[in-house]
Formats: sequence, structure tokens, C-alpha cells
Amino acid sequence: MADTATTSDGTTSQTQEKMQDAAGQAREKAQEGAERAREGLRGQVDQRSTQAGQQVRRQSDDIRTVAQQMREQGKEGPAKLADQAADRAQKVGGWLEESDADQILSEVEDFARRNPWAVALGGLALGFAASRVLRASSSDRYQSGGIQSRRPGSAGALPTPGTTSYPGATPSPEPPVAVTPPVGGALGPERL
Repeated sequence: MADTATTSDGTTSQTQEKMQDAAGQAREKAQEGAERAREGLRGQVDQRSTQAGQQVRRQSDDIRTVAQQMREQGKEGPAKLADQAADRAQKVGGWLEESDADQILSEVEDFARRNPWAVALGGLALGFAASRVLRASSSDRYQSGGIQSRRPGSAGALPTPGTTSYPGATPSPEPPVAVTPPVGGALGPERL
């Protein structure tokens, strides 16, 4: 009987060790997968920021061309403002091209720490803009999909009591209300 208890204890401990090894391997695989995902995300941010930087630099070149045309037309004030805007766009484009994902994230976090109200107002503005877009798209969807407003009196509205159920029909008259005198007269039961 002692041999049976020892054998079962040995099997249990081997099973536990195998389960712990499997759990450890699963953790390692999950960590490796998460690291690969992070690296892929960093690569995407690096690639996108470089593309955005190049695009911003091209825009700054276009702004400089506009500034030059303004100068040729004798509009020195607006040309100077356009040159300043082009310089700023050039700096932003250069920063986006040269920065990696970690640096960009660090800059954004620092800005958010220094200016929490600006971040909150930016989020509020984005939320408001998103709500306007959703409202406009839902109105368009209802109009183009044939679904109409369900407000009383509007075309396609649900019929209200006392009206017919098809558009353009004249409303049916309301049934007359029957008035019955109270039992026993107005003052109570008649006395003889």
C-alpha cells in the first residue's frame, strides 16, 4: 500500500511539473507575441510618421511657391506670413521624418502632462465633431434609405388615432360621443 501512495504521489508531482512547464512556455510565447506586436506597431508608427513628414515638407514647398507668387504681385505682408507658415511646416515635417515612435510618444505624453486642459479641450472638440458627423450621416442614411421621420404631421409619419393609415388620405371623422343622462336624474333618485 505504501508503494501505491508513493507511485500516485510521483505521478501527481510529474503532472504538476508538466503543467507548470506548459504554463511557462505559454507565458513565454505570449510575451514573444506581444513583443512582436509592439515592434510591428513601432515600425508602422515610424513608417507613417516619415510619410507624414514628407507630405508636410511638400506642402511647405507649395506654401513657399504661393508666397513667391504673392511677392511678384506686390503683396509683401501676406507673402511674409506664408513664408513663416512654410518655415513652421518645414520644421514639423523634419521632426516627423527624423523622430522614431518612442520619441513621438514621449513628446505627446510630455505635452499632455504640461497642458492637460488643452488635451481635454481637444478631446471635447473631437467628440463634438464626431457627434456632428454621426448625426449628419444618420440623417443622410434615413433619407436615402427610404426611412422617414416618425414625427406626427411629417410625410410618412405613423398614423395617429382618428386618421387613415395611407399617405394623402383625408382623415376620417371622429365618432360621435354618446351622452347619457345620469341614473336617477341630476339631483338623485326621484321621489314619488
